[in-house]
Amino acid sequence: MKKFNIGFIGSGRIVGHHLKAIKKNKHFAPKAICDLIIKKTDIYSKKYNLNCYDHYDAMLQNENLDVVAIVTPSGMHYEHAKKILKNYDVNLIVEKPTFLKTSQVKEVYRIAKNKNKKIFPVFQNRYNKAVKRLKSAIKKKEIGNLRIVNVRVRWCRPQRYYNLSKWRGTFSHDGGALTNQGIHHIDVLRYLFGEVKNVNCNMKTLGAKIEVEDTAMALIEFENGVVGTLEITTAARPKDYEASISVIGSKGLAQIGGLAINKLEIFSPKPSETKKFSENIPDAYGFGHFDLYNDVALDLNRIKKFPVSFKDCYKTIQFLNSFYSSNEKKKTLNVKKVVDSKLLGKKNEKISKLYR
Repeated sequence: MKKFNIGFIGSGRIVGHHLKAIKKNKHFAPKAICDLIIKKTDIYSKKYNLNCYDHYDAMLQNENLDVVAIVTPSGMHYEHAKKILKNYDVNLIVEKPTFLKTSQVKEVYRIAKNKNKKIFPVFQNRYNKAVKRLKSAIKKKEIGNLRIVNVRVRWCRPQRYYNLSKWRGTFSHDGGALTNQGIHHIDVLRYLFGEVKNVNCNMKTLGAKIEVEDTAMALIEFENGVVGTLEITTAARPKDYEASISVIGSKGLAQIGGLAINKLEIFSPKPSETKKFSENIPDAYGFGHFDLYNDVALDLNRIKKFPVSFKDCYKTIQFLNSFYSSNEKKKTLNVKKVVDSKLLGKKNEKISKLYR
């Protein structure tokens, strides 16, 4: 298979996980990294022998890259992806939550298609052993007909976390507990249990002085008749306590949890399998990026299509927006009819200028 040159926009902590995954993947060659504050790239440039730049234009004009990973603040993904696709001949890997609005998903994928380029969204928790085992169990009806689903994320993000950067805690560039922390659980809900019919969500800001929600409670109804509840908060104190997805079926119960839904905590059909399908991970990012990069390489080499399609990505971002739209309109919404939240991803030029 062909080997691909890759560069990175942004030098936050998550870039380290991308580089670790690439180091074990013989189909990628890391070449360059950029950050508006070039000193932030030092830790990665020295360890992985990367060329450093203070802007993506300089990086792309001076490097022969096949792929660029966008690892900038969430609200900048759309602008960065759009400009890069229009001006350069590269494929894009886009970190969670891909984009904040469904309209942005549509536009960027349209531009990519016209340029014959690929978009690879990062939803790495789909690769977790526990998630894959539960997916298989649902397909084989090991827990019977699905009845009730529950999501609980009880994490701690104090005010000092939001004070780290101007973009944090904003509707324009971050989103709250649902968009930043809960996006993986929202995506895995769709991945495991199918498309969602209705959402009724109530949001509050309880533990920090920010404009977005740090707490969301929702009732969910899936198209297949499954009903569920969602509780996601970063207002727990003084630490992270729980992040789980459980499902009750006609034959039993299953629950995945851990730091990043990496443990099969309960599996009533075969309790002995809980240890086998659990992973000990060093942090909330887990190991999913390793498999993700393998899938990117397979797609770019035209061997196997990347598992997250445009439609799949669109549906997850539409599901995300349905929570915000439901809260804004104070009523139950049909997810299929949701386009964009009024607040999530709204324009804020003052902040955008800081990250251009």
